[in-house]
Amino acid sequence: MFVLPISIAGTAIALPDISRDLGDSPTALQWVVNGFNVSFALFTLVWGALSDRLGHKRTFMIGSLFILGASVLSVVSPNLYVLDAGRLLAGVGGAAVATGGTALLSNAYSGARRARAFALLGTTVGLGLAAGPTLSGGLVTFVGWQGVFAAAGAISIVALLAGGALPKDHRHPVEGNRKLIDFSPVRNRYFLAVILVPVAGSLGYVTLLTYLPVALSAVLGMSAGQAGVFLLPLTLPVLVAPVLATTLVHRVRRITPMVIINVSLVVLVVGDLGMLLLGPDAPKWTLVLPMVLLGFGWGLPIGLIDGEALAAVPARSAGAAAGVLNFVRLGSEAAAVGVYAAVTAGLLSARIDDPGLARKVSAGGSGAAGAYAEVFHLVVIALALLPLLLAVVINVLHRAHKSPAAGTLSADPDQHQEDPIADQVGT
Repeated sequence: MFVLPISIAGTAIALPDISRDLGDSPTALQWVVNGFNVSFALFTLVWGALSDRLGHKRTFMIGSLFILGASVLSVVSPNLYVLDAGRLLAGVGGAAVATGGTALLSNAYSGARRARAFALLGTTVGLGLAAGPTLSGGLVTFVGWQGVFAAAGAISIVALLAGGALPKDHRHPVEGNRKLIDFSPVRNRYFLAVILVPVAGSLGYVTLLTYLPVALSAVLGMSAGQAGVFLLPLTLPVLVAPVLATTLVHRVRRITPMVIINVSLVVLVVGDLGMLLLGPDAPKWTLVLPMVLLGFGWGLPIGLIDGEALAAVPARSAGAAAGVLNFVRLGSEAAAVGVYAAVTAGLLSARIDDPGLARKVSAGGSGAAGAYAEVFHLVVIALALLPLLLAVVINVLHRAHKSPAAGTLSADPDQHQEDPIADQVGT
């Protein structure tokens, strides 16, 4: 699970160097990032159903093998199209790792132990995010962009070697007429509300995490190594936020998972608006506080989302629920990152008369810092407004779930549970 956020957070920081070696085609460059996200999102649905049949441990191991093969292909890529193929393959493997891993945790633990396990998972994801830009920036500086993908392969080897220590699979009976791609968990309003939280994070945080290095290069002329260090205020809070949130939920009666979620959404919106301070003439230090807010906005609910979502469905549906959760999470990331790249490239093309310069700047090159800053400001405003809208939807769904009439909407009583962690706190 450590390698997945690195694949998201660390890849974009290598784009300027990749473009110099393999070409600056905007579409092909975008798919270096989007290829992983899109295939991850699509295959979480497939692996979600297959893992309940194959076993969650086996699914995790298969995914690690896919990532290893994809890393080798990416390292030896002679052009952008081969690199894109490697990234697509890595997404397939990442989907298997995430689906198998989260289902293993959900079925191996219960109650407070499950909450602690998912808090640790959130911290691991946070560690990957925190290390991603800095590690990738260092690898690009001292090894070259190939080092980013070689590191992912090395971590997958460790996962394979350690796989024997994973808990044995406890397979649940699978109905013969069950759909391969099962969206039935979204009938639970609480499950639906919970899985929309990562969507807000994808818009407000992951998009910036992915392309802020490009913006820093285009607007402030930062190198990959400099950008990796500069992004630490954006990523380091994710290390402590999941544990902080879980601790507060367990120790403070009035703090429920929904309180954490709402605080995180507000902080996310404020942090996004703070990024309007980025400009060619603005002091760099003014971005530190907005980045810290964004880090906490995304990190606070990480340790709660998976546990809350999977605890809301029966154990026999854990794989399918994990698949839906990761599909929504990575699908929203793929869509948000892809739209950001496309909109930014389109707006830059409209503002810069030279098509070659527009392509260069959209990949992080110098020559039009003011134009990139203007485009960045427009996009950031949208990134702040959309999570605000989602916050309203999430709270409406949660209130509908808590209402007495909600229990009549589904024939499956297991689909209507109270907030698992909140119940533990109440007892």
